[in-house]
Amino acid sequence: MIEIDGSQKSGSGTIVRDAVSLSALAGRDLHLTNIRAKRRPKPGLRAQHLRGIEAIAELCRGRLEGAAISSGEIRFFPGQTIRGGRYDWDIGTAGSTTMLVLCVLPLALFADGPSLFRITGGLFQDFAPSVYSLQTVLLPLLRRMGAQIDLRIMRPGYVPQGQGQITVDVTPLKRPLKPLILTAQGNLLEIRGIALSSLLKERQVSERMAEECRKTLQAEGHDARIDLLYDTAGNPVYEKSAVQAGAALALWAKTDTECLLGADRAGAPRRSSETIGRQVARMMTETLQTGATLDVHAADQIIPFAALAEGESSFVIPRMTDHIDSRLWLVETFLGAETELRDRTLRIRGIGYRR
Repeated sequence: MIEIDGSQKSGSGTIVRDAVSLSALAGRDLHLTNIRAKRRPKPGLRAQHLRGIEAIAELCRGRLEGAAISSGEIRFFPGQTIRGGRYDWDIGTAGSTTMLVLCVLPLALFADGPSLFRITGGLFQDFAPSVYSLQTVLLPLLRRMGAQIDLRIMRPGYVPQGQGQITVDVTPLKRPLKPLILTAQGNLLEIRGIALSSLLKERQVSERMAEECRKTLQAEGHDARIDLLYDTAGNPVYEKSAVQAGAALALWAKTDTECLLGADRAGAPRRSSETIGRQVARMMTETLQTGATLDVHAADQIIPFAALAEGESSFVIPRMTDHIDSRLWLVETFLGAETELRDRTLRIRGIGYRR
């Protein structure tokens, strides 16, 4: 049984999700303690963490002990088979649907058949990747590594009500993932974006976010093509309109060395459209100025997949973060992957995982 102290490194929900997911892939029992111990005043499992690890257990027919809201300690006993099929998971809050996707994707790639996930919860919130970030940056990178994954938005969902919905189709791999090699940022080809607002058309929120974002980018010598999306009850952008007002802005940049770099921000009470626009533009320009080949969020999200791949992945990160440090620690512990960070170039020697 692998013993993991959840208060180490970032002390965050990332350790919970990745430890259980990697335990299932490695086929090794897990004892996880001090879950989110640093996350005062609400340590332990929250609804989105609990739903994520329950989903992992369901996929691999594993068994959880001690898994409940606020629990600070769990044991996980993975099953022997990862089952494809149709799954329907409702987080029950505005908790992140994209975090749940990141829980189950590594398993679904090695399932015994295709998988279709329908996930209900939040799509845009702080401290989690937006669904646009997955669609425009992470999933295209994983497709480059050989994965076949399709994510569709059915209904936007925001804090506090959630009730957004996505579907994810995953085809199992026939051979190991290929490594991801991005060693130079190269020249910028384009910056594109999406400015989405739900039930806020009269306040021109999408237009205001996009206009301020473009102005901030132009001051740094960049231009962007940003699509304006107004989600209304009478004219939903996706299959259904959101159940509450909300907004999100996302950018992604492409370079001539095939880098994809993202930046995004969700709306929140007392956070103006103009503030969102400036913040997202500055995140993008700061990433470009570092010469990084992955943005700081994609850099940590790709780590488990690079560790499972066959061969050495190499990419330049903007800076080290607690989440990157945590994920490197976990893939070394569970998978035996070798990692090295030198002058912001991160190398991960994957194990060529097969089932």
